[in-house]
Amino acid sequence: MSTTPILYSYRRCPYAMRARMALKYAGIEVEIREISLRDKPKHMVAISPKATVPVLVINDSRVIDESLDIIYWALEQSDQAGWLASNIDTAKALIAENDSGFKAALDAYKYADRYPEKTQEEHRADGEVFLQKLEDLLAQYDGLNGALPTLADIAIFPFVRQFRGVDIKWFEASQYVRLNQWLLGLIESDLFTSIMQKHPTYIE
Repeated sequence: MSTTPILYSYRRCPYAMRARMALKYAGIEVEIREISLRDKPKHMVAISPKATVPVLVINDSRVIDESLDIIYWALEQSDQAGWLASNIDTAKALIAENDSGFKAALDAYKYADRYPEKTQEEHRADGEVFLQKLEDLLAQYDGLNGALPTLADIAIFPFVRQFRGVDIKWFEASQYVRLNQWLLGLIESDLFTSIMQKHPTYIE
């Protein structure tokens, strides 16, 4: 029986990023299995039929296949900096907004040709509603929910990073000055750089 948890992951997936960051923060060693989106491991699909990453397998028996559930499990094991200590209901509401409306706007902005009902700029404007909310929060705190980082920062950051990546020059020249600083600080953090190391594609 394996004692090291297995994490099926995809390096550039924002959901997998936030799960990896939480696991790393909690000091939980995992076996990273980097998947190919075109040829997903049969074992992963068998234990998690939705066939999306991340998927965490604990002791060959327990399967956690939602990124937020992986984060909460990791923080139950260790939360030395108190990510869960500050305004957890506020954090959960902000994350829910990120994962629904903002994620939809992000996808439409990034893949605008698939969403021709609006221009790319209009899709970007839809996402900016959430960006402005984050900018306003950062006028009050170092992070989105108090001290930096907390649960909200880690869960939302990979999606804002992806939004920035669609047009970096536009994002850096935008009015979201605090958000830019927050984002770059997280991108350059030891935690993020450590979880972005490349792994060979897992072959069964």
